[in-house]
Amino acid sequence: MINDTFEACILGGAIGDAWGSSVENQVVVNDTKTYYLGGKVLTPATWFITDDTQLTLATCEALTEADFNPEILAKKFLEYYKQKKITGIGTSTLKAILDLKAGIHWTLAGRQGAYAAGNGAAMRIAPFAFYSGTTRENILDACRITHRNDDAYVGALAVYLSIKAIINRDWDGRTNLLDLIIPELPDTNVKDRMIEINNYPKNTTISDIAKLGNNGYVVNSVPFAIFSATKILELGLTKLLRSIIDTHGDTDTNASIAGQISGALIGMSGIPNQLVEKLKFLPDYLWIKSTIDKANTSIH
Repeated sequence: MINDTFEACILGGAIGDAWGSSVENQVVVNDTKTYYLGGKVLTPATWFITDDTQLTLATCEALTEADFNPEILAKKFLEYYKQKKITGIGTSTLKAILDLKAGIHWTLAGRQGAYAAGNGAAMRIAPFAFYSGTTRENILDACRITHRNDDAYVGALAVYLSIKAIINRDWDGRTNLLDLIIPELPDTNVKDRMIEINNYPKNTTISDIAKLGNNGYVVNSVPFAIFSATKILELGLTKLLRSIIDTHGDTDTNASIAGQISGALIGMSGIPNQLVEKLKFLPDYLWIKSTIDKANTSIH
């Protein structure tokens, strides 16, 4: 059961990432008054994975190799960078990796202050939920490699707790996930946003919450993604991800985080086959699948 949950979590995130990245940088042009001779030719969006999935896979590999050690994870990030296995890397993560490359210790490499309040740590934290020995200090250290910021840490913690609630069967998709998570979060802007969202009516939609913010700022991104994931039983994965992507913002990371949480809840049987098949067309699919299979032998 745990192996299916893990696979669905990582694949759900990869699907959200690939789908979200295919539209994130598209330029929207208002051409409603333009006449195209022979009809407008639509260019299909091309799926591709980004650092959301790539750094999640790096995390899987680091956790598979040994008990968690932030130095091993930092070296794995640097290894991926040198091998050109990271696409669309964020500024905080890039700074950390360049610092690591220059020989700076991982405890000093991460960006700090307001500019470190991105969602880079939250997007790759999911694998930790499947290792029973994970502590909050582990989450903090994994975050600090690239983001030395309280909100960045709490955003990652919120994603971890969401998936952990599924693994522990504390959340079945029908009860209030935010009620479970909020009391476990330190007082931060992320927690305040979660409380704000939790006070909205039950019929609140994904597009309603997107109006609070859905960009790469962790206070906007993570609460939005977690709220969106709570709609999985109502919408199903395809409609859920489409609803997230249609709000624009940081579409790949928002859809990836929501995909991870949703995937963990519904399992492989709940992920539409057409989404999995589309992911299989990517040149990275074998890498994704082999990393999942290897990690599945070590989760506990």
